[in-house]
Amino acid sequence: MPLPIRPQMASHLLAILISLPVVLCGSPSFIDLDTKGRNQSSIRFLVVGDWGGLPKAPFTTPIEWATAQEMGRTAEQMGADFVLALGDNFYYKGVRSLDDPRFQETFENVYTARSLDIPWFVVAGNHDHIGNVLAQIQYSKLSPRWNFPYYYYELNFRIPGTHSTLTILMLDTVLLCGNSDDFEDQKPQGPTNNALANRQLQWLQQRMANSKADFLLVAGHYPVWSISKHGPTSCLVKKLRPLLVKYEATAYLCGHDHNLQYFEESEIGYVVSGAGNFMDPNVKHRLDVPEDSLKFFTGEASTLGGFVHMEVTKKKLVITFIQARGTSLYQTVLSKRDL
Repeated sequence: MPLPIRPQMASHLLAILISLPVVLCGSPSFIDLDTKGRNQSSIRFLVVGDWGGLPKAPFTTPIEWATAQEMGRTAEQMGADFVLALGDNFYYKGVRSLDDPRFQETFENVYTARSLDIPWFVVAGNHDHIGNVLAQIQYSKLSPRWNFPYYYYELNFRIPGTHSTLTILMLDTVLLCGNSDDFEDQKPQGPTNNALANRQLQWLQQRMANSKADFLLVAGHYPVWSISKHGPTSCLVKKLRPLLVKYEATAYLCGHDHNLQYFEESEIGYVVSGAGNFMDPNVKHRLDVPEDSLKFFTGEASTLGGFVHMEVTKKKLVITFIQARGTSLYQTVLSKRDL
């Protein structure tokens, strides 16, 4: 059964209803990145999910610390203009309010490298939805690098020195598919509010249909494909995958399963980057994904966690999976959309 609506959640949904027309009607605008005077001809960014520490002291895990340190080194050496934070930002029950000390204990005090003093674009995961997602959205007003304008939103970039463009559509897959209890290995049972789920899906379809971007990425928390503990998300296979195929998305990015995975299916890349806080070698769903679609997987604790570095140039997207021990584990290249 879907999780019941608590009063706190009801207020969040009311906020969605109030501000939804603004989100649907707003015209796309391009984000100007601070390239700090570098002669740059690409956009570089990091992708990390499930990085949300612990609710009690020391409020972090060794994997989060190691991954944060390596993210800083990678951003310094390979370059990073921003970070995509793909949910489960605060284990195990999100944050309580805008004043929750977890913002400092698990985020500000951990990702301290100067190279990570860049925009973080955030979406919520299932653990965040147990708490107060609206407080995470409001925290954008207090932190200069925390960018969480709405439950779902659009990012548009121009590739420096080129005429190519990048669009990233950030989704709230919990509102779209429902919440889940990780401790019971429960899968999403359907949205709490079908009208709100359908509005997000309508927004997504509209944005994808209208996109002329050379690179079109969609990002959320739940995976479409995964061979690990949670496996494929049937709701996304049914609702999201057809849109990715129809509108020729470049890739879908997510977390949720605590490891690193890469799939290619129907000419779309599927990136699972959920190794920011825990590692899980579970492959119980290895037979539940399309044949020959899995290209890479690691969930070994010895890697100390990991994340993904992406670089978008005029004609290609380079995806590099990096372990917290400081080495590249897997790299692949996707071409720009042929529109």
